[in-house]
Amino acid sequence: MIPSNILAAVAELTLMLEKELRDQRLWQSKAPSPQALASEQPYCFDTLSFPQWLQWIYLPQLKKLVEQGDYLPQESEIGEYADEALSSLATNEKLLMILHAIDEACHDNAKHAPRLH
Repeated sequence: MIPSNILAAVAELTLMLEKELRDQRLWQSKAPSPQALASEQPYCFDTLSFPQWLQWIYLPQLKKLVEQGDYLPQESEIGEYADEALSSLATNEKLLMILHAIDEACHDNAKHAPRLH
């Protein structure tokens, strides 16, 4: 089970991420094709832009994990990838801050995960 403070933080960060994508006009009203969404490449880099991947793949999965409340990845390096993927955007600082905060919350959650001996 995810500690409630971490769960609440990740829930808030998902809302912040969506808002920031919208504020930066990176949010799209039309979904990419099913083929583009089905890419097997990391971050669908061959078929989607990074903001598209955040909107159509990452956010829905993260929201689902928060709703279920019993699992978050123990390792998240989305911020590290975002540093590179968003480097061409002039106003990427807030997006990067949010993505690094999600990584931090996942790492904090890992500290509370039960250990198998």
